[in-house]
Amino acid sequence: MSHVVLLGDSIFDNAAYVRRGEPDVVAQVRTKLPRDWQATLCAVDGAVTRDVDHQLRNVPESASHLVVSAGGNDGLRNIGVLREGARSVAEAMGRLADVRDEFARVYRDMVDKVAERRLPVALCTIYDARFPDPQEQRLVVTGLALFNDCIMREAFGRRLPLIDLRLLCNEPDDYANPIEPSARGGDKIASAIAQVVAGNSILPRSQVFAH
Repeated sequence: MSHVVLLGDSIFDNAAYVRRGEPDVVAQVRTKLPRDWQATLCAVDGAVTRDVDHQLRNVPESASHLVVSAGGNDGLRNIGVLREGARSVAEAMGRLADVRDEFARVYRDMVDKVAERRLPVALCTIYDARFPDPQEQRLVVTGLALFNDCIMREAFGRRLPLIDLRLLCNEPDDYANPIEPSARGGDKIASAIAQVVAGNSILPRSQVFAH
């Protein structure tokens, strides 16, 4: 029996944010997988990338596939950088580069630990979120591009499937609040997970040629 395990943050652990009676992501994944498959939630609301190492200790021995969505809370912890003043564009870019370099290191270490399980792994980008202030939204999307570049490089460099949440959750109703997925957004995420792990879709796919 195949067993999908979800690791990371509230992109998967979103039960607290959907409306009463609506399913969370892991429940939606279960309905989309083949009948004899299982899905387990190890992701934790509020987790940062470093926390995935602890979550791996709770992965069932029967796990056959791992899906990771992490990095959004790392971005939130660094959002203050976007509001800092700078004397030049170069100075501002230097600060952003420092943030990116640190995240790249932490994310790479996390994927190394996940890969030690020697199971099929899929990674997720950080979606764009939906902040009500257009200027704040613009800055957040620009800042997250640095984090997403790190995630994409890890996925493509390791030949891992990548679920691009920016393209999936692209409508206001996909969000329960500025940073959490609604049941509608969760349904899109769950469909993509099922497609990646079980191949139960005829949707066309992009290909990346890295090496």
